[in-house]
Amino acid sequence: MMRSLYTAATGMIAQQTHLDVIAHNLANVNTTGFKKNRAEFQDLIYQTHKFAGTETIGGQQIPVGVQVGLGTKVNTTAKIHTQGDYVKTDSPLDIAIEGEGYFRVLQNGELYYTRDGAFKLNSDGVIVSQDGNPMDPEFVVPQEAVHIAIDRFGFISAMDARQNILAEGRITTSRFVNPPGLFAMGYNIYEPTEASGPAIDGNPGEESFGTIAHGFLELSNVEVVMEMVEMITAQRAYEMNSKAITTSDEMLAIANNLKR
Repeated sequence: MMRSLYTAATGMIAQQTHLDVIAHNLANVNTTGFKKNRAEFQDLIYQTHKFAGTETIGGQQIPVGVQVGLGTKVNTTAKIHTQGDYVKTDSPLDIAIEGEGYFRVLQNGELYYTRDGAFKLNSDGVIVSQDGNPMDPEFVVPQEAVHIAIDRFGFISAMDARQNILAEGRITTSRFVNPPGLFAMGYNIYEPTEASGPAIDGNPGEESFGTIAHGFLELSNVEVVMEMVEMITAQRAYEMNSKAITTSDEMLAIANNLKR
């Protein structure tokens, strides 16, 4: 059988995964704090028929060898942790990080990390994520509070109608040496891995940590136009690989019909 059949098949499989990544990005174009993925490819092994530098019978060296590649694969689907655009909401519990950092939330006693700052209050007055996970460190808003103030350094205060402070605290954030190494859990949260390194905790506004924007949300960093261009590229690459399979099949048919 012709190598090209299997080589082109790897290209089709890789481009299907590429399209899956693009579809996931587009599906999350309106997801708060979402970070887009990028498919990165790697060529497969080569069949080497002649090594470069091999000495000939006459004592000369072959300057260029003969290698035939066997296709491609998706090597990684890297998370691109660039900042998304910001939108002003004026909601008292909407916050965004301008710069480096992640909010911490507690889920079943475990710490997870997120860029989604669309926080809410539960029935106990605790500030929680959209899934009900408490922010870490926990902050409880008293029932008498009518106003919540958060400054750019993360200091948070709950006040009554006369601007008396009923509760105060500070929102702290974390950052990582290698954010793309974080494991995406879904639901807008990440888990540290050995590749990301351990969380480095700090306060907003300190060196290497971003500041807090109160009443704003960070949008997805997906660029729709670029994703559409990537989709066209993936589609054409898929078509070209399918054409290679068709051409290989036609060549096999010619070989089969040489003698009749």
